[in-house]
Formats: sequence, C-alpha cells, structure tokens
Amino acid sequence: MINFLKDIFTYVILIFNDKTIVKTVVNAGGEMKDKIKKILELKKEKGAAILAHYYVNDEVQEIADYVGDSYYLSEIAQKLDEKVIVMCGVFFMGESVKILNPEKTVLVPDENADCPMAHMADIDKVKEVREKYEDVAVVCYVNSTAELKAASDICVTSANALKIVKKLPNKNIYFIPDEHLGRYVASQTPKKNFIFNNGCCYVHAAVTKEDVEKIKEKHPNAEILVHPECRKEIADMGDYVGSTSGILKYAEKSQKEEFIICTEVGIMYELKKNNPNKKFYSPAKEMICSNMKKIDLDKIIKVLETNESQVHLDSKFIESANKSLEKMLELAK
Repeated sequence: MINFLKDIFTYVILIFNDKTIVKTVVNAGGEMKDKIKKILELKKEKGAAILAHYYVNDEVQEIADYVGDSYYLSEIAQKLDEKVIVMCGVFFMGESVKILNPEKTVLVPDENADCPMAHMADIDKVKEVREKYEDVAVVCYVNSTAELKAASDICVTSANALKIVKKLPNKNIYFIPDEHLGRYVASQTPKKNFIFNNGCCYVHAAVTKEDVEKIKEKHPNAEILVHPECRKEIADMGDYVGSTSGILKYAEKSQKEEFIICTEVGIMYELKKNNPNKKFYSPAKEMICSNMKKIDLDKIIKVLETNESQVHLDSKFIESANKSLEKMLELAK
C-alpha cells in the first residue's frame, strides 16, 4: 500500500502544472502507468504539447493537453508556447498545424493514419471551376491535403462552415472535398449557388436511414444528433445537426437523457465523461475511423523519443495554404 501511494505521489508530481487528468494515473494499470510516466517525462524534456482529436482512442484523449475538433485544434495550435507539437489524429491535421506554425516541429505518431476524403478533390477541377465561374469562391473543408488548401480561397470546418459561407460575398461556392457537408451548408444558404465535389467521409456516409430508424425504435425518447458529414437523409432526421464540438455542447445542455450519436464513436468518450447520467447510442457498428484508431500511447512515446514522422511541407504550399487557414480563423470570429 505504501509503495502504491508513493507511485501515485510520483505521478501527481509529474503532472503538476500539466493538463493531464490525475484520475488517468490513479486508475491506470501498471503497464499503462509506465507509459503515461514516460510520455510526461518526454514531454517535459522535449518541450512538447500533445493535441488530440475527439475520434482517437480514449487513452490518447485522456493524456492529451488539448482535445477538440478540427477548428479548436487549428485555433489552439497558434497560441501554444511549446516548440514541439504532437498532433494525434490523421495526417492532414498535422499538416494544418505545420501550416499555421511553420517554425515549430510538428510530429504525427503514425504517418499512415490518413484521411481518404482529404484526397478526394482534384486541382485540375478547381482550375476548371475557376474558369467557368467568374466570382467563385473555392471553399475547402479543413479535412483536406495541404495542396488542396493552397489551391483554395478559404478553409472551413464543420463547426464554422455555415457561418463563413454566409459571410462570403461570392454567389458561387465550389465546396471541396466533402459533398455532404457542402450540401448541408447549401441547404442553409439558398441564395448561394453551390458546385459540389464527389467526395465523402466513408465513416459518416456509411450510416443509413434504416440504421437510425432501427436504433430509434429501441430508444424512442432519444434525440438524434447528426454530424453534417452524414448524408442528407440522415441530417433530415436529426434533432440537431452540427460539428463534434456542437454535438458535445448540445448533449450537455439538453434536458433529454438519451441520444443517438451519428458520428464517429470516439466522441462517446467525451460525451460519457461529461454526462455520466446520460445514455448514448451509435446507429451503426461501422462508425469507426480505423485511421484515427491507429494512434496509441506506444506511438506517441516513439515519436517523442525519435523525432521521426515530422511533418515537412514545401514552402510554397505553406504560404498559400496559410492564407486560406488564416482567413478561416479571421471570419470564424
């Protein structure tokens, strides 16, 4: 018992002035404690901050300094004093952090954790659309490659896309790469003329109306909360449609006790942590992003130890893509 208390005291000292939650250490098993201790030591040694998306594994969210959606992580990345940033998510997120912080070392725990949708738009098609529509604004979902961001006028996230598009003076909007988010924003801005791209998130697009109806039959009192990357027929069923951060806020404020969550299952960790007396259900087993789940504690330790898997970008992409991201941050205020 004395040795156990000494261990806990040691870990609490390590995480003093650190944003890691104490209960993680207290509740962790022996091997997990060793990994957490190692990460905390390496963070201090390297002067690093760990950022994590809501869709990564629970234990990664728990040890991260900052957890959020794409918009929050883009915003917070610019405010950090740390010179090394470990971005726990898919690769485009590391690119976004690097674009906004070119002078910093940006590490990704797994370079193969990629987002297929990030590549689902074509630079040549962007050029074609610009030639066809004189006043077009190329609006790029942040879930995209640095190359696509560099070819766009402005970036958006699911949290701010509607707000930003409403502010744009352009009538014509070419929305890339996600068709479903684009169609949702278009439905809310009828005075704009949208040109859609044939791209999607395979996780969100996999959910069917039948999936949602089936889980709703089992839980008739549950509210349906939908991420706008889902298909239109799913969004139309939603009591609320919004980003991951929006879903979290809605669930916390709602008087309801049951919710059907139409987005990647990683968000369940934060939902249950913040609302221990509420119940949350996923409409489909397929709502798992295998790429997000590639990030684990061992890979975080390795990338901090070796400094491998750094994000390197061509300076021309950084300069052009930075403009589209900075414009997003400006108009999202």
